[in-house]
Amino acid sequence: MTVKTLANLKPAAGSNKNRKRIGRGIGSGWGKTAGKGHKGQKARAGGGVAPGFEGGQMPLYRRIPKRGFTPRKTTTYNVINLDQLKDFPEGSTVNAETLLEKRMLRLKKSPIKILARGKLEKKLNFKVDKISGKAKELIEAVGGKIEG
Repeated sequence: MTVKTLANLKPAAGSNKNRKRIGRGIGSGWGKTAGKGHKGQKARAGGGVAPGFEGGQMPLYRRIPKRGFTPRKTTTYNVINLDQLKDFPEGSTVNAETLLEKRMLRLKKSPIKILARGKLEKKLNFKVDKISGKAKELIEAVGGKIEG
């Protein structure tokens, strides 16, 4: 058995194939028309049609209705409703770290927004990116604080 060194490396048997040499004579099996058939648009040099072209018929991508618009810059918030905060003890702080500990954040790097669904019965301190107006009223009604 020979030792494999850089000097005697070879590709595995059958892993390398010779490329198909078209238009190199009748004996190759790919001579004369070189696999392009007889005449027509696709037989010509540089010939062919654009993707989606349907022979002059109105193409599908232009027949179907176009709807909606997707803005390029959107901010996706981690939405937390007040009824989800019942696990927090009285007087605790609701921020990114505490919400992450309780596995309430879907998107780790996205900002957090508090919404007003449900009731808040505990006094909590909030340090988040956004709070809806209604949620702010409900938080302040029970004596909670909003920082930052």
